[in-house]
Amino acid sequence: MTKTVHPPRARACLAAAVASLSILPLAAQTLPETRVTATRFSEPASTLPLGVSVITADQIRAAGATTVNDAIVRLLGVPGRLDLSNGNDTSFDLRGFGATADANQVVILDGLRLSEGDLAAPRLAGIPIESIERIEVLRGSGAVLYGEGATGGVIVITTRSGAGKQRSSGGTAYAAAGSEHLRELRASGTVVTPNGFAIDADAQKRKSDGFRQNAASDQEAGSVTGQWSDDWLRLGARVARDDLDARLPGSLTPAQYAADPTQSNTPNDHGSIRNERAQVFAQADVGNWQLAFDAGQRDKEVRSEFGGFAADYDVAAHNYSVRGRHQAKIGNVTNILVLGVDRNDWARTNNSFGADTRSEATALFAKDDVVFATGTRASFGARTEKIHKDGGGVVLDDRQHAWELGLSHPIATDWTAWFRVGHSYRLPNADEFSFMRPDEPLRPQESTDTEAGARWTYGAGRLEGRLYHSALKDEIGFDPDAPRTFFGANVNFDPTRREGVELDWNHSLTAALGLQVNAAVRRATFRSGPYQGKDVPLVPREALAVRADWVPVAGHRLNAGVNWVGSQFVDYQNACRIPSHVTADARYAWQFHRNAEFALGVTNLFDRQFYTQAFGCFGGEIVGIYPEAGRQFTASVRVQF
Repeated sequence: MTKTVHPPRARACLAAAVASLSILPLAAQTLPETRVTATRFSEPASTLPLGVSVITADQIRAAGATTVNDAIVRLLGVPGRLDLSNGNDTSFDLRGFGATADANQVVILDGLRLSEGDLAAPRLAGIPIESIERIEVLRGSGAVLYGEGATGGVIVITTRSGAGKQRSSGGTAYAAAGSEHLRELRASGTVVTPNGFAIDADAQKRKSDGFRQNAASDQEAGSVTGQWSDDWLRLGARVARDDLDARLPGSLTPAQYAADPTQSNTPNDHGSIRNERAQVFAQADVGNWQLAFDAGQRDKEVRSEFGGFAADYDVAAHNYSVRGRHQAKIGNVTNILVLGVDRNDWARTNNSFGADTRSEATALFAKDDVVFATGTRASFGARTEKIHKDGGGVVLDDRQHAWELGLSHPIATDWTAWFRVGHSYRLPNADEFSFMRPDEPLRPQESTDTEAGARWTYGAGRLEGRLYHSALKDEIGFDPDAPRTFFGANVNFDPTRREGVELDWNHSLTAALGLQVNAAVRRATFRSGPYQGKDVPLVPREALAVRADWVPVAGHRLNAGVNWVGSQFVDYQNACRIPSHVTADARYAWQFHRNAEFALGVTNLFDRQFYTQAFGCFGGEIVGIYPEAGRQFTASVRVQF
């Protein structure tokens, strides 16, 4: 069993990573400019008064990441927890919200909100990984541009067809086999015509017997996008579907986990998820305006049986977004104005037990940036959102407001410092307002968010650091010891805080060898009340990821990484602690033909026994353990045409 890493060792690890910045030699090559779209329109990252981490398609392929979640956890070192639906997903936690992380961060796919209206995580493993062009991670509040639930951050996923880039016809075919009888097939293709039409298609199928007994899964996904564009207009439509059929191995007691982490107590439990998405989109350049429109519909079916109980419900979501960006120059000052309207409807129909629930939200937002000749950038944004939620006799009607002030300034030729402060919010979701104390309705959760950062861009790399603090009032979460309840209830907690420091560093030691370091030290604690000074459960205090990418000779590539996640408490009294863990992965790829590649990959290289998900503490001992997989090998062949 992995031993717990104590805070002094954690500080030493992070200090060593930071110290390494001053002793490594600088290489001569220059990294390309980074542009981001988490600002709702493409902007150069160098002057923004916020930090955005970017994962490219090439990085995903080099690391052998199989899902969006896997890429974020592996390539950025974001702490993650095992997905209980056994669907090859990992829930991640950007800024330390633990069990409610998914309700406090927003996921956007090709311009539309993918986050659910309950506590379920969006099923990102259902997005064909070959279709991904880039993933952007905005850590910290994105409430002005994305609304309710964006206090912890925003994940913006852009597919190859959604990027709007010029490209040529072609495609890829991928086949893999590996441990636990893994079989995986992927295919992608693009057809481009001379008159501006393009079709993108992606498909994948993955089957595995799983690391544990009763853990087999069968997953498939596909998407097709057709679009037309000329020099000022782009129009398109997209359809997608993904299916998951999985067995559910359930949790283990500490004794069972120590004896055999592969066993299962639930040999008959199983479940399935069906997702269908449809979207139309348009973009236009008219004078100094960039205009964009997205409309989408998503349907999800969930069927499962666990412990003799059945969960059977359907979700229908409709999302609309209209936005515009205007850029004008007055003398030596550039003004960038973004305006928009968002509409999000979500409804869940329960076919087994529980009440039907729905939510509706309509928002107006505006953000104005002024860039001076000196490079100083001042930003102000505001959002007003009308929210209605109901279900089980509970009706919530509210209007919430978000605002943000930001300032960035080039303190030297290659150094930029920034500061921002704002206000974010969220209302209880369908699972939360359906299980609260009847004598105490849940109030909106509010947060005052402050962040300071600096970035340094030099010839061989980039270094960015962020220091943040969020003071939360009426944070919403489940308290198993809530007064006047038997099994607990969702409540508004006494004031809490999130604070910490994050470091992202990319450095090219040579033209053939690149290094990446992502480090974080964070605290999520109660400021007052019965849990004052205690850590919020399921929030590790430290995380460190180091990854290297090496091309020793033409046609050969080695990509390897080590991720360390500190220990975390599983209960509000901080009596039980999930041990820290270290995992390593590596992938060797050989391009044996101009268009063909063979690769061999391994995850959890040292076969560590660890877990990231548990559900309680009884008598000072953790209960409800969900073990993570041991060492896994994968061999694959990719052909590009």
